[in-house]
Amino acid sequence: MSVRIKRVYDEPAKEDGKRILIDRLWPRGLTKEKAQIDLWLKDIAPSAELRNWFGHDPAKWTEFQARYWAELEANTGAISTLHDELEKGPVTLVYGAKDERHNQAVALKTYLDG
Repeated sequence: MSVRIKRVYDEPAKEDGKRILIDRLWPRGLTKEKAQIDLWLKDIAPSAELRNWFGHDPAKWTEFQARYWAELEANTGAISTLHDELEKGPVTLVYGAKDERHNQAVALKTYLDG
């Protein structure tokens, strides 16, 4: 299973494989053509409540991951869709957050690597 993570604002590359946007909202100021998203998996994103609570505060990172993983455990449909894509080849989880170390893509990759 080959999973990468990348900001949606970074230049798409051939080695990205299938580019899956994992944000609930479309990234600001970005066209579909420029983003080159193959699949928008909104349902795998953290809930609005969790996202708002976290607010990208690194001090809340450990708790955010635990809460997000609990949401993922209950979200079998989206996880199943993602696993189906992973079986087909390389996947890059694409996200819009500015913080490259504390975001849902990092938490989701950790969950998948689990």
